[in-house]
Amino acid sequence: MTVDHKAAAHRMYEAFNARDYTATEEIFSQDFYSHPLEATGPSSVVQAWKRFHQAFPDVRVVVEDMIVDDDRVAVRTSVHGIPGGHPPMMLEMFTIRDGRIAELWGLSSLWREA
Repeated sequence: MTVDHKAAAHRMYEAFNARDYTATEEIFSQDFYSHPLEATGPSSVVQAWKRFHQAFPDVRVVVEDMIVDDDRVAVRTSVHGIPGGHPPMMLEMFTIRDGRIAELWGLSSLWREA
């Protein structure tokens, strides 16, 4: 189960970096909820990713650490391709259900220097 949960998280970052918006239908549950976006469903992820990619065409996320506990995955990432000094960091926590990301919480240092 731990491997499957890690795989689900890795799939999300791989899809983001590849701009593979159609993969969101397989990565996120239909009732997925993002607390930072206050939005539901894979289509909300596509919209957010597209806005982010338009703002930062060279952006890519690198997984630095990942911890799995039961149905939760915590991931620390660095965000490259953003103008400025050090790559911003993100900390995201997912709930995995049936191999898909069902819920997300997140914190970011992205706008701290802005």
